[in-house]
Amino acid sequence: MSGDEADAEAVAADEPEPDAPADSESASENAALFGVWDVTDVAYADPSTKRYMTVTPIAHTMGRHASKQFKKSEISVVERLINRLMQTDENTGKKQRATRIVRDAFDIIHDRTEENPVQVLVTAIENAAPREETVRLKYGGISVPKAVDVAPQRRVDQALLFISDGVASATYKSSTPAAEALATQLVGAADGDAQTYAISQKEERERVAAAAR
Repeated sequence: MSGDEADAEAVAADEPEPDAPADSESASENAALFGVWDVTDVAYADPSTKRYMTVTPIAHTMGRHASKQFKKSEISVVERLINRLMQTDENTGKKQRATRIVRDAFDIIHDRTEENPVQVLVTAIENAAPREETVRLKYGGISVPKAVDVAPQRRVDQALLFISDGVASATYKSSTPAAEALATQLVGAADGDAQTYAISQKEERERVAAAAR
């Protein structure tokens, strides 16, 4: 083996795999998500949810946060999206499949918008996060709806739920690929398109809350 071939193999061995799981936590700060997307210069427009949207190059942490309360906000929002996509009958437990869907959707988003898909995801979550919702208060035997502000962490949770539900709705009994549906949902939500499922659900929640003030 020549010296050049040995050097090439050494460099290849040092490079992390795009889908490397828990071991990739030791990756350098300039590592790329899926080996492609930069996560170092993501901008946040909503300061209330910034704390609860962590963006890292790690796409799979092996569930290390699962047994710790509120630790979900410390893992990458991309992994949280992947986990949310798994919460359906067809994708339950299929993390590699959900990860592939998100990775392919990011490629489609970049082809459509020529923007960093991680930035599009963050903007979509900010736009789809409801600010108000209703709770039911009981006075005697009467239930009365009451408008309340939504906590920032729940806002992010609800936005991810709306996006994943929109993907499930778009692909149910349809030939639309899941990656295509996810890309459409994220781009539409990032643009604030009211026709997008996530944005329409957010506006519906806020409309009901406004009527219950």
